[in-house]
Amino acid sequence: MNLLAIILGTFFSEDLTCIHVGLLIQAGKLDVFTGLLGCYIGILAGDFGLWFLGRTGRHFAGRWSWLARRMPHDWADRPRALFEGYDWATVFAARFFPGARMPVYLAAGALGRKAHRFLLVAAAAALIWTPLLVGGVALVGERLVAPLERFFKVGWVAVVVAALMLFLGVRLLTLLATESGRLRLWVRISRIYRWEFWPTWLFYIPLLPWLAWLAIRHRGLTVFTSANPAMPHGGIVGESKWDILRRLPPEWIVPTALITTGPPGERAAEVAGEMEKHGWTFPMILKPDVGERGAGLKQLHSLAEAEAYFAKVEGPVLLQCYHPGPFEAGIFYYRMPGNARGRIFSITDKVFPQLTGNGHSTARDLIWHDSRLRMQARTFLARLDGQADRVLADGEQLTLAVSGNHCQGTLFRDGSHLITPELEDAIDGIARQVEGFYIGRFDVRYGNVKALRAGQGFQIVELNGASSESTNVYDPSWPIHRAYGVLARQWALLYAIGARNRDQGHAPTPARKLWSEVRRYYRHRHVPTLAD
Repeated sequence: MNLLAIILGTFFSEDLTCIHVGLLIQAGKLDVFTGLLGCYIGILAGDFGLWFLGRTGRHFAGRWSWLARRMPHDWADRPRALFEGYDWATVFAARFFPGARMPVYLAAGALGRKAHRFLLVAAAAALIWTPLLVGGVALVGERLVAPLERFFKVGWVAVVVAALMLFLGVRLLTLLATESGRLRLWVRISRIYRWEFWPTWLFYIPLLPWLAWLAIRHRGLTVFTSANPAMPHGGIVGESKWDILRRLPPEWIVPTALITTGPPGERAAEVAGEMEKHGWTFPMILKPDVGERGAGLKQLHSLAEAEAYFAKVEGPVLLQCYHPGPFEAGIFYYRMPGNARGRIFSITDKVFPQLTGNGHSTARDLIWHDSRLRMQARTFLARLDGQADRVLADGEQLTLAVSGNHCQGTLFRDGSHLITPELEDAIDGIARQVEGFYIGRFDVRYGNVKALRAGQGFQIVELNGASSESTNVYDPSWPIHRAYGVLARQWALLYAIGARNRDQGHAPTPARKLWSEVRRYYRHRHVPTLAD
């Protein structure tokens, strides 16, 4: 039973299991042979599992988002570079080189290296590594466990705490051993104080008491779902971009068509038909009709790319002409029901990330050595589609994002300098043509700042409802209290507008139904990793 438990434990964490086994051996609670054999078998089985994933992983990673998130973002694009000049020596060395094992073993499978030869080399490496790690822990374990036993008074608790301490120590030393590891460690530390990169659930926790007060004040937890009667649930979840866009004056929106469901080839033909019908030319944009945060957006340059996209994205999608910009802004608008005029609450000025080559650094190096880009390195490297290890010529520029979304890598800055009476008039005139729309964000593309300020020369890419944010709050130059102040005012408006619409007969979505809709949306949403 001990042997099987150890083997299974290595599948969850090799290091933690080996450390725990070493401490049990030191304490006399496990014999050396069983401990070493269990760790060795488990490690070797895990190594072969990585080889097998490499052999079949392109198929499975594309279908299982859980697996895709845990595999190196460029594992399928770098195998030949990993093996060039080394081959089996690389497999052996990867066991001892921090951070190398997973990509190398995946690459061995992806390149079709023979299973029996891989197992032979991996077995030899594990035969050296296992006693080194387990034996090393057993030797130093007593010095660590003894003081912990005196502190906790319970032996098993001391062993568990010692194992966790050694595990964290090994991970820390692994990161510190290489430059890339040190940069990754710094990213993790930076996320503690660089709040613009906090996950949404964490960022909103301090706002919860204010939201609770608003719910009490306006006599309803979900009053905000009445803010936009024109949209399902006020635009909180599941709204169709196409249904919203087609209600806007066509001269103000980026030319758009809806591509329905069907086989990939038929949908690619539908794209060709729409382009021919309207005289559109590549590049084009495809994105899910129901989606958020730029997920699933793809810039197309050919019908072959469209067919490949449809093989991954099954639901209805929007086909949009690519607006060259080069600028994009998020204009947050509101109008109190019954008022003749609405206002611009805020504008977000969006800055698309770019690399500038120096003639000797790869795109990967340029990303990791940029203090901002490294914070979203995984997103950018996954998008480079084989260009990550290309050396950019001196002065060459490479755009890293075409989606104006923060989580896709775009820098958000406060754009209040863009607000003018003329622009406010233009946005208000457009918004009032959508009956039942009172608050939300217009995402617009434009080519000239002066024209935008004059209320001209822009086209609408999307219009989002109650779920949209005043995204200038993610301006990295802002102190966090200023960001929360803007969000607090935004939600106060959302509740006030919803309450007024409720009083005029637009019933809010019940909390249980809203929760069910949110769960259904996220349960069935599948957005694969795409190049853009």
